[in-house]
Amino acid sequence: MTEIRVPKLNNNDTVYLLVEWAAKDGQTVRAGEPLVVLETSKAAEELVAEEDGTLLCLLEAGAECAPGQVIARLLADGEAPPSPAAEHGASPATPDHEVVVTAPALRLMDERGISMDQVRALGRKVVRRADLESLDAPWAGPGNPVSVTLPTIAPGRASGPSAARTASRDSGPLSFPPDRDGPGLLVPSPDRGGGSGPAASRTVPEGSGLIEPSRAQRRVAEVVEESHRDIPSAFTVMRVDVTDALGFARQETRRLRVLIGLPELLVRATGRMLDRFPLCFATPVDGRRARRAVSAEVGVTVDVGGGMFVPVVRDAGRRPLGEIAGDLTRFRRAALDGTFREQDLQGGNIMLTLHTDAAVVMAVPVVFPGQTCALSLAAPRPEVVETRDGGFAVRKVILLGLAYDHRFVNGRDSAEFLGALRTALESPGDGASER
Repeated sequence: MTEIRVPKLNNNDTVYLLVEWAAKDGQTVRAGEPLVVLETSKAAEELVAEEDGTLLCLLEAGAECAPGQVIARLLADGEAPPSPAAEHGASPATPDHEVVVTAPALRLMDERGISMDQVRALGRKVVRRADLESLDAPWAGPGNPVSVTLPTIAPGRASGPSAARTASRDSGPLSFPPDRDGPGLLVPSPDRGGGSGPAASRTVPEGSGLIEPSRAQRRVAEVVEESHRDIPSAFTVMRVDVTDALGFARQETRRLRVLIGLPELLVRATGRMLDRFPLCFATPVDGRRARRAVSAEVGVTVDVGGGMFVPVVRDAGRRPLGEIAGDLTRFRRAALDGTFREQDLQGGNIMLTLHTDAAVVMAVPVVFPGQTCALSLAAPRPEVVETRDGGFAVRKVILLGLAYDHRFVNGRDSAEFLGALRTALESPGDGASER
């Protein structure tokens, strides 16, 4: 028998969502065949079988799981499955009130207002959604909250009754969102940490008017809060004439047969600044020291309506423009298809935020934790400028911004960095022979 454990997929999340089983419970699978799809806050990962066997699923689709947790087993040919009690870690010594309720079952309890007393009355140690289908009850409402026992989820440790904890006892007030992007997701109530009574521990009923952000947006919120809490940032903006850069981009698009625009040109230009401005790419160790970057790893925001992603263009300073453009094209496609992988989203040491709406003049980005700088690129706009011969001409200009950690980068440094990028964009032909 081989255990299928959840691997550590990234450093940002301690809990993942089991989206779907690629193989059915009891199905015979071969080594290398897909088993299950797990979703982190930013990407979906597919786990494959490492050997032949019969799949025994321990979690339902829609449940949450943690790194190190056993979510399935592969049985060898002729091997009998263990008893249900052994599968879920149940023990006769487990108190009756410590019932493990699966995530789909929690959702049904939330939807129907099924009480925990009704769940205990079933006499089961592990309660699944199918066990509750025949039960019904009026909505519990704000004055009659549904309190359930939840499995402790910790890295490297499987959940089960022996690790259960009651939410209202030691995890602070919790509320069930009325519309989740994954069953059984829990969010702290506004009173978390100090409140008590009904206002501090209540369910969120349908029609309450409360809006629950998506799973990805909640991760964005965590990053923004951390950035504003820990990074004393400042902002500098510079006007850049990109008329020639836009013409060069059209020329290179035809020559390289891949879409070239200002983002591609700016990523290339940014990557080439590593040696001149090492602190703009450094990783803070503490408030006084930062670690120098070996290569320019430029994260670029991508948002096509399904959430914001920041995939990373690797070694942007030494790669040709065509390869950089190919990466960005692939990232846009992955955002549309939902096919980002964790390695696409990790390891950036500077960020470029794109604001392509023609009406957006300027945007102030958030400095990502672990980085010192974030660039913002707004859409080009026409501007009448005076020419050298005393006449006037319409040129395309942008406002290029830089948010920076003021502990490591000063205003003069930011102006010099932006000035170097402006020179690169206003003289885009440098390196035109690259592919």
